[in-house]
Amino acid sequence: MKKNNNMMMNITKKLAMLAATAMLAVAASSCSDEVSYADRLNSERNACNAFLATKRVVNEIPADTIFEVGENAPFYRIDNEGNVYMQVIKSSDRKADKAKVSETIYFRYTRYNIVSWYETGSLIPYDGNATDMSTSSSYFNYSDYTLPASSQWGYGLQMPLNFLGVECEVKLLVKSQYGLTSEISYVMPFLYHVRYFHSKI
Repeated sequence: MKKNNNMMMNITKKLAMLAATAMLAVAASSCSDEVSYADRLNSERNACNAFLATKRVVNEIPADTIFEVGENAPFYRIDNEGNVYMQVIKSSDRKADKAKVSETIYFRYTRYNIVSWYETGSLIPYDGNATDMSTSSSYFNYSDYTLPASSQWGYGLQMPLNFLGVECEVKLLVKSQYGLTSEISYVMPFLYHVRYFHSKI
């Protein structure tokens, strides 16, 4: 009986050791499968560089702030670090149509994941409300990041209104640091197609 007990204890110990080894192997495997933050930043940089390589790029704002307009217009770098690039599809005179601080600005948008484009070659809508008029317009309070309605969208979406009037339409390449605050850790750059309005549309 004692011999049987010893055998059972040995078997139990061996099974416990095997289970522990298996768990360690699974843990090690899952750790090695994880993509590091540095890897994500590298993917973002490669994807954005590849996208911009297919476009005409101007690395500074025109001195007179008169931008080329239309689908063939260049993408202008609109921040010093190169986090946001803007193509002006439709302009609006900022002097006559300037956004006021804290003014509620409505917008409709479609956005496209640039890393997905880089990997597949297809620019497929990721999300947005531009084509579904049954959904409400999105909005922010211009240049007032103390309000969640503004801060949630990050800095990138508001930047065109530093140079253009409100009733404009642009495409924006926005890197993750200037994108939605809830998505910064995912390191996903997006191409936005955005139209801005004074009134809810």
